[in-house]
Amino acid sequence: MPLRDHFRPPMANVGPWEEFHFMWPARMVIHLRALLPDGYYAGPQAHMGSHVAIDAGAYEENVLSSGRYTVDDNGGGVATTAWAPPRPSVAVEVELPDYDEYAVRIYDERFDRQLVAAIEIVSPGNKDRPESRSDFVAKCAALVRKGVAVSIVDLVTTKHFNLYADLMELLGHDDPTLGDEPPAIYVGTCRWGPWGKRTLLQAWPQALTVGQPLPIVPLWLSEDRVVPFDLEISYQQASEDLDIPKKLRARAAAEPAA
Repeated sequence: MPLRDHFRPPMANVGPWEEFHFMWPARMVIHLRALLPDGYYAGPQAHMGSHVAIDAGAYEENVLSSGRYTVDDNGGGVATTAWAPPRPSVAVEVELPDYDEYAVRIYDERFDRQLVAAIEIVSPGNKDRPESRSDFVAKCAALVRKGVAVSIVDLVTTKHFNLYADLMELLGHDDPTLGDEPPAIYVGTCRWGPWGKRTLLQAWPQALTVGQPLPIVPLWLSEDRVVPFDLEISYQQASEDLDIPKKLRARAAAEPAA
């Protein structure tokens, strides 16, 4: 089953991309059960975040400016006093950013559930603003620095940013195989850790093409253990679970002939 564009018609008219992004991690986990060696297991993660919302009119004129406050009396107890702390420089109603997360985590149970690999599926919300992209890339970089092999899977055709390229830049090493214009949709795997007698940063990027099958990606579990993970299998199954092929056929049959 070739890769479809989930963000433009006709796919966008068949079902929202969120449905597929929720289903795909679950299907990846089911596929991984047959691939992972004993002692390893995978779990899905799916969460739709919300962007930061600030009410500019919510500044409080009297916040912490008067009244009685509960403060520590330095003796282990709590005392009530009329002392007031300095007024804050900022007092504004705000919801801290909570970004989308669609992912699969792979753990090594032999070492107290150690996280060894992660598959991060990019959503439009991860690419739509500079702070969103920075947050996503920083999360991936933190995982890589802890020795976790990270695979970024990006099907978002409507946002022309390459977060794998941004990750490599943050780690201090450009990937020359990306060229002057990195692809908008891609898979990029990155790992950092021991390789023989050296410690290496290694990467495996692959461009994706709408209408072509998805590739096999290296899923690193340890220094010398890797699993060939075929994205196409889980992609196809998730599409069938949501009746996407059937819906597309029905839509095509209902369209008037040109």
